[in-house]
Amino acid sequence: MQQKVLIIEDSSTSLALLKKLVERAGLKPVVATTLAEARHIFLHSDPEHYLCAIVDYHLPDAPNGEAIDYAIESFIPTIVSTGKLDADTRNRVLAKDVVDYIPKENAQVFDYLMRLLSRLEKNKGIEVIVADPKRQNRTAMAALLRRHNFITLECATTEDVETLLGKHPNVKLLLIDSEIKGELATQFVAHLRKTYSKETLAILGLSADENNLLSARFIKSGANDFVKKPFCHEELLCRITLNIDLIEKVETIRRTANTDYLTGLPNRRHFFYTVDQYQQAPLSHQSVALIDLDHFKRINDTYGHDAGDAVLKAVARRIASHCADLVVSRFGGEEFCVYLPDLPSEAAIERIEALRQHIASNPVNFKDQMLPVTASIGLTTASSTNVHEMLTRADKLLYQAKTGGRNQVAHD
Repeated sequence: MQQKVLIIEDSSTSLALLKKLVERAGLKPVVATTLAEARHIFLHSDPEHYLCAIVDYHLPDAPNGEAIDYAIESFIPTIVSTGKLDADTRNRVLAKDVVDYIPKENAQVFDYLMRLLSRLEKNKGIEVIVADPKRQNRTAMAALLRRHNFITLECATTEDVETLLGKHPNVKLLLIDSEIKGELATQFVAHLRKTYSKETLAILGLSADENNLLSARFIKSGANDFVKKPFCHEELLCRITLNIDLIEKVETIRRTANTDYLTGLPNRRHFFYTVDQYQQAPLSHQSVALIDLDHFKRINDTYGHDAGDAVLKAVARRIASHCADLVVSRFGGEEFCVYLPDLPSEAAIERIEALRQHIASNPVNFKDQMLPVTASIGLTTASSTNVHEMLTRADKLLYQAKTGGRNQVAHD
C-alpha cells in the first residue's frame, strides 16, 4: 500500500507546493486546512498508513501549535512548517517530540524537505547503536532517533557494542559517548576500524568533556564525525543524515560496479570476489556450473534483440530464484555461472539438473509469443582452491553438453 503523508496547512500556495513535493517523493498526500478537518480525516484512518505529517505551526483553529500536539499524540512522525523564523518559535517547536521543522524561507528548505521524506522511508531498515554509560542519555537519544524511523539498539559498554554489531548486520551508525564503560572510547574506535570501514559503519563520537582536543582524537582514531554535548538537535540530525547518505552512496556505487546492467545479476567481478571470500575458509565440497543458452543467436535473428534481452532477463530471474542460496552471475552474452559451495557432488548435480529442467519447461512470453528456451550446462564437482581451474573444467564440460545434443548437463 502506498504510504500517505498528512498535510495540515491553510496557505493555498504552501499547500500546492507541499502536495507536489509529497507526490514527487512517491507518497500520497492527504490534505487538511484546519485542525478540525484533520481530526475528522484521522477518525477514519489507520496511523500505520502514514509515513509522517507535515503540520503548519499557525492555523485558524490552532494558532499556537495545537495541531502539532495532535499529530504527535496520534503517533505520527511530525514535521513542522512555519513562516515564523524567530528563536522563540524555533525553541517551542523543538521542545516538542517533532522530527524536524521547516521554515518557509527559500526553495532550498523545500529541497531539504524532499530529502527528509525520502530519509524517513529509508530509515525503517537502518539500525543504530546508542552507546552511553547513562541510561537517561541513551533513552533520550534513542527516542530522538526513533522519531526518524531508525531502529535503535542501546548499550553501556564497549563489549556490548561488539556483541550488537555481531548480531545486527544492518547497523549503519554507532553513536558512542567518550565515557563509555570498558575500553577507552578512542582506542575502541580504532579497534573497530580493523573490522568495519568508514564506508560500512559510520561512527559518531559524543562528549560533554571540555577538552577541545577530544574531537580530533576521535577523528584520528577512525570516527567519521564528532558532536559536543549538549548538542543542537538539528546539527546532530544533519550530521547523522550526511554520514548515512555517504554510506548509501558508496553502497550504490559498489552495487553498480558489481551488477550486470541488463539482468540485475551480479557480474564477473562480483563472482570472483565472492568466491574468493568463500575460499578463505576450508570447504569440503565445491562445484561450478557454466550455463549457456541454446541457439540464442537464432532468437536475436528471428525476433530481434529486444526479444533476446527479454529472454536473458527471464532466464536470469529463474536462475536467481532457483539458486537463491548459491552464488550466481551473468558472465556475459548468453552465459551464466553458478558456484555451489559446501554441497556434495550428488546434491550439486541434482540442483543443476533441476535448474536445467526449470529453464526448459518455461518458455518466455515476448509480445504474446511463447519463445522456447533451453540451456546446455557444464558442471564440475572437482573441488579446487583455484576457481579459474574449476571454470576451465566446467567450460570443457559445457562443450561436451553442446556437442552431445544440447539441453543437458555434462558433469565430471
